[in-house]
Amino acid sequence: MNDDAEELGPIDYLIVEFPGSRMTGEGLPLLVDLVDRGLIRILDLTFVRKEEDGSVSGLEIADLTGDGELDLAVFEGASSGLLGQDDLEEAAAALQPGSSAGILVYENRWAAPFAAALNRGGAQVVASGRIPVPALLAALDSTDSAR
Repeated sequence: MNDDAEELGPIDYLIVEFPGSRMTGEGLPLLVDLVDRGLIRILDLTFVRKEEDGSVSGLEIADLTGDGELDLAVFEGASSGLLGQDDLEEAAAALQPGSSAGILVYENRWAAPFAAALNRGGAQVVASGRIPVPALLAALDSTDSAR
């Protein structure tokens, strides 16, 4: 394994659906802030649309909100090559017809030093996962109700 790989943080992905393809762009400044602060590094950012007939097409990075500004120009060219057409098709399978989605692959740079230290000590991650926020809130509500 080369030195660059030893210094990588965990890699995650998100698929964010925009029902009816309504994108406000409200989250974009927050995404830029995460990058600017060095917390994440964007490896891939792409958009797809699932048509009413179920077909899937890619969307260009452009003026997604219709306000005349290129909302995602700062991310133009964010493509590591990790995402292939099969990944886009699989992501689109989770979408409702007539909706669009942003697919984001990112490195958790904040965790890279921790991961590298574990690696140097011979440790390895054997499982990882994510608890969806609705599941967490339901568990907390259940705990509160039981008191």
